[in-house]
Amino acid sequence: MKNESIATSPKDAGVNDVEEQKLEALGYKQELNRTMTLTDVVVYGLIFMVPLAPVAVFGTIFNFSHGMAALVYLVAGIAMFFSAVSYKEMAKEYPVAGSVYSYVRLGTTKFVGFLSGWAILLDYLLLPALLLILAASAMAAIMPDVPGWIWVIGFIAVVAFINLRGIVVTARMNMIFLIIQGAAFIVFVGGALVAIAQGRAQFSFAPFYQPEFFSWDLVFTAIPVAALSYIGFDAISTLNEEAKGGGKAVSKATMIVLWLVIALFVAQVYFAALFVPNNAPFADGDAVNNAFYYISETVVAPWFKIVFTLITAMIALFANVLVSHATTSKMIFAMARDGQLPRRLAVVSKKHQVPTAAMIVVTILTAIIGVLGVGQIDVIVTMVTFGALTAYILLHISVINHFGVRQSSRKYFIHWISPVLGIAVLGYALYSTNILAKIIGISWLAIGTIVALMLKRSGRTLETEDGL
Repeated sequence: MKNESIATSPKDAGVNDVEEQKLEALGYKQELNRTMTLTDVVVYGLIFMVPLAPVAVFGTIFNFSHGMAALVYLVAGIAMFFSAVSYKEMAKEYPVAGSVYSYVRLGTTKFVGFLSGWAILLDYLLLPALLLILAASAMAAIMPDVPGWIWVIGFIAVVAFINLRGIVVTARMNMIFLIIQGAAFIVFVGGALVAIAQGRAQFSFAPFYQPEFFSWDLVFTAIPVAALSYIGFDAISTLNEEAKGGGKAVSKATMIVLWLVIALFVAQVYFAALFVPNNAPFADGDAVNNAFYYISETVVAPWFKIVFTLITAMIALFANVLVSHATTSKMIFAMARDGQLPRRLAVVSKKHQVPTAAMIVVTILTAIIGVLGVGQIDVIVTMVTFGALTAYILLHISVINHFGVRQSSRKYFIHWISPVLGIAVLGYALYSTNILAKIIGISWLAIGTIVALMLKRSGRTLETEDGL
C-alpha cells in the first residue's frame, strides 16, 4: 500500500518498486509506509542504541570491570561487528521487516526462525520497560518525591501517542532527540578535556587495561551488560519495509551506526573513568545507579548535572523507549503476519500505516513490566540481553547455512569466518551471564519450544521441507 500524500522522486519510486517486488517474491505485500531516507534509518539506529547509553549503566560496568569500562565497550563493539556484518548481508538478501526472526526463518527453517524471534522478543518486551525504569531513576535524583511508577506511566503514554501517529512523526522526533544528545556529549567531552588541561585529571590507559585486575573472564562477564547498548542492529533491520532502498539502505545504515556508536560509547566511558577518585568502586544503590551524573557535575559544573540528568531521562532514554516501542511492535507484527502469533496483532492502521494492534499490546505490557520493575534495575539488566545474544547466534548460523551451505559462497570472511567468530564471542558472553539470566532465558526458550510444537500440531506455518 503506497502513501500518495508524500512526494517521492522518480528514482526513489523506481527503487521502492524493486523492493516491493522482492517483498512480493517472498510472499508478502507492502503495507507499511516506505518513506524513510538513509539518514532517517541511521538516526533511528543511533536513537535505539542511545548515544548516551553508557550513562545509565556506567557505574555497574565500572564495578564489574574494576575500572576497565572502555575496554569492555571496545570488546563488546568488536563482538557486535560480526553481528553487524551478518545483519548487513541478510538485509540485502531478505528485505523483510521481521529482522532476526525473518532472517533466521528464511535462512534456516521456520522452526528455528520462530525460536529466534521468540528469544529476542524477551529482550524487546523487557528493554522498553528497563529504559522507563532507568529514566524514572534518573528523574528521582531531581524530583525524589515523585513515585517512579508515575514517570513510567507518563513516559509510555506519550511514546504510544507519538508512534501511533506514524513512522514519519517518529523519524522527525528522532532527529530532534539526536541533536540534543549530541550537544550534551560534546559539552561533556569538551569539559573533560578542559578539566584535564587544568590538571584536575590526567590521561591514562587504566580505563582500557589494568594488569592487576585484567582477565578475559572478567571482561566477558561484563560484556552482556555492555551489549545492552549495542543491540540496536536488529531494530535497524525492522525498517526494511519502511526505508527507501529497502535492504540496501538498511545494510549501509547498519555499518555506519556500528562505527559511530563504538566511538561514542568508548569515548564517554573513557573520559568518565578518568574522573573516578582512586579508581574506587561505586557503592550500591544511588551511587552506582547515578555514577555518571555525579561525574558530569565534577567534570563540567553543578548545573550540568541537572541538565545532563534531564537530557538522559527526558530525551535519551525517552527517545530510546520511542524506537524500542516501535521496533517491538514491528517484530510482533511480523510474527503475527506469518501466523506465529495471533493474526489480529498484524492489523495495520490505514491512516498512519503502523501496526496499531501490536503497538497497543506492547504499550500495555511495557507499562505493567515497568511499574512492577521499579527499583529492580539490576535484575532486569541481567535478563535483558540473554535473548538478543541467543538470537544473534542463530543469525550467524543462518548466514552460514544460507550463503555458505546453500549458495556455496566464496566470500569466506563474510559468510564463513565472520559468523563463526561471532558465534564464538557471543557464545562465550552468553555463557558468562549470571545464573538468574540463564534460568530465566532458558525457561523462556523452553516455553517458546512448547509454543512452536503446539503451532506445528495445529497445522500453522511452522512446517518446513526438513520436517521440523
